[in-house]
Amino acid sequence: MSDLKLWYTSAALDWSQGLPIGNGRIGSVVYGGIEKETWSMTEVTYWSGKTERIESQSKGKADLDQMRQHFFAGDYKRGEELAQKALQPKKQNFGTNLQMCNLILNVEHQGGDLQRVLNLKNAIFHTSYSVNGNNFTWEIFASHADDIVASRFWSEHKGSISFTLGIEGLTDNFTQRFAEDATITFEGQATETMHSDGTCGVFCQGMVKVVAQGGTVIVEDNQIVVRNADEACIYFTANTDYGKNDDSWLNESERQLAQAIALGYAKLKENHISDYHRLYGRVNLDLGHSDASRLPTDERIRLLQNGQDDDPLLFALFYQYGRYLTISGSRADSPLPLNLQGIWNDGEANRMQWSCDYHLDINTQMNYFPTEISNLAECHIPLMSYIEQLSLAGRTAAHDFYGCEGWVAHVFSNAWGFTAPGWETSWGLNVTGGLWIASQLREHYEYSLDREFLAQRAYPVMKEAAAFFLDYMTLHPQYGWLVTGPSNSPENSFYIEDNVHQLSMGSTLDQVLVRDLFAFCLEAADTLQVDFDMQTKLKQAIAKLPPLRIGNRGQLQEWLEDYKEAQPDHRHLSHLISLHPGNQITLRGTPELSAAARITLENRMSREALEDVEFTVASFAASFARLEDGEHAYKHLTHLIGQLSFDNLLTFSKPGIAGAEKHIFVVDGNFGGTAAIAEMLLQSHAGEINLLPALPKKWHTGKVSGLRAKGNIEVDIVWENGELMEATIQAFSAGQTFLRYREQSVPLVLRPDYVYRIDKQLNVTHKE
Repeated sequence: MSDLKLWYTSAALDWSQGLPIGNGRIGSVVYGGIEKETWSMTEVTYWSGKTERIESQSKGKADLDQMRQHFFAGDYKRGEELAQKALQPKKQNFGTNLQMCNLILNVEHQGGDLQRVLNLKNAIFHTSYSVNGNNFTWEIFASHADDIVASRFWSEHKGSISFTLGIEGLTDNFTQRFAEDATITFEGQATETMHSDGTCGVFCQGMVKVVAQGGTVIVEDNQIVVRNADEACIYFTANTDYGKNDDSWLNESERQLAQAIALGYAKLKENHISDYHRLYGRVNLDLGHSDASRLPTDERIRLLQNGQDDDPLLFALFYQYGRYLTISGSRADSPLPLNLQGIWNDGEANRMQWSCDYHLDINTQMNYFPTEISNLAECHIPLMSYIEQLSLAGRTAAHDFYGCEGWVAHVFSNAWGFTAPGWETSWGLNVTGGLWIASQLREHYEYSLDREFLAQRAYPVMKEAAAFFLDYMTLHPQYGWLVTGPSNSPENSFYIEDNVHQLSMGSTLDQVLVRDLFAFCLEAADTLQVDFDMQTKLKQAIAKLPPLRIGNRGQLQEWLEDYKEAQPDHRHLSHLISLHPGNQITLRGTPELSAAARITLENRMSREALEDVEFTVASFAASFARLEDGEHAYKHLTHLIGQLSFDNLLTFSKPGIAGAEKHIFVVDGNFGGTAAIAEMLLQSHAGEINLLPALPKKWHTGKVSGLRAKGNIEVDIVWENGELMEATIQAFSAGQTFLRYREQSVPLVLRPDYVYRIDKQLNVTHKE
């Protein structure tokens, strides 16, 4: 089997063993085997809830001043009580992304030699098996090019294809109609009662059609029945009224279906492969040979679980799988970005307090950590658009809760632009949640150097965020530092004497994000030659921001004061964004802070009760990559893939963590792990390009091509026996940087459209 395929020789018994496909809007997890196959269908805008103004009890700055007086005086109990009164709104119709429906296919025969294969090179899933020497094949893909899910079922012998196709809705409001031309038309509404009142939500309308060659196709007992056909194709499409101003969306499914049938399956497949490969084919990764690659994917995962980790191809597969999921889940024209479960949905988060939403305290950010470096910048665009909408909605929250200018968002959001604090201050008062997600705008610009994007999109949003924090922050009476607060360090807590508290002034997360915000806005305004008065304000504010501090245990402090952690085994490492994905801490630029960051990581890792969570483990891996510790980064990647991934390599959160009732799919681990692998091979921050900064011994020989570096640069690297052999840097913009390999560093002046060749001694030659 190819090293870029997920493949299995047994049936997928449930969703967690199924394989995902997607076109940036419609997703499906396909599971089953020979006799029955289920397509779990989802759509990224199929949300319960609605847009609504969240009622605030706050008197704005007057309430803030009163709270802050208590926190500065050390009366945390009274400060939190006042925050709960003013900054803890009631939960309303927040909503959640929901599953739409299942398509269920049944065949009457039994067979053998089953193989289920997801080919990452062409984004096509197929199931094959044999019955009495006759080989059968199901094939399915989700086409972005033609906005359709298409499938074909065929065998070697004519007249052998017989099956039934039914549909079941997964929300209370769902109806279906069968037409004699083998078409199902369905309608539904995304309603539920855990996260909304059960009456509000997006409406959907879609169609399913079977087109067979030979045999008969009839409608019987609310199923489409195909008998003795030579082959059959199934087409699925669905649309919603999300963001629509009239009823024209109701005609979209019929139009898409007619267009797909007119093109025919072969042309749809050709269009799909061409469209997908334009993105996927940009990066190639070879981490070395694996004898285990001849085994099915689930068996390779079991070997990793049992400590047999000499399988570099599995790590390369996991990396390219992350890129596949990005392409499948987030396209430039996607109406919403990837949520907690991407565009797929196992239904579990919907049945508990989590919600399948946009968590803004690491999860949504992590979904897009690998996007730029992995040469998928277009896939970042849905998040850019979402942030712009969030900034507009966040003006209301800034005014209603704080009496401040600009915009703010907190711990999570939804399809409706929720920006208010969460309904419990212990976790909901993360005042820099919106700023944290907005930092992806800066990331997109730093990789592309697209001046128009900076002027028209990134800077306007970040400028308004800066306006909020300039208005909101206050001077600390003891230190004279400009601090945020009250806010939390998601979602951790600390001791004051013997009492546990969550809220404080000037958490490390806040100060890191605000410093990066002010610095970016200052640089952007200077580049664009605008807002000179604001530039002065920003310079003055930056001079008053708190420094990063080292605690009495040698650790990087999570809060402004050296509090004792109430949960030293907590899953969140929010203050370490100063190390990754930020760069206020660098191995050589800030050695003392780097040592403190390492101690923080080691303290957390050493806890027997450490919350073993997919995004935490991915953060560990990326953080150690930034510390150029390839062996520790590799250790955590091994744990992520071997212990926190289903058989389909989708990552999960364990029962008991943050209220999880069972293993729940959360896609951020896939993307966080993908980002960590890229960070181990290439880093570009703090003014340098670092080649192979955290290469582990197990990946001693390999090559990678097509990775992106900040500054509008593309990089290829080849290494043997753990040593750099050569690298190629292609510059698309003018600039200057330093090129690093281990302790050797050389300056590099870049000219547009030049290719620079680097040997193992970092000697540089170039050509146009």
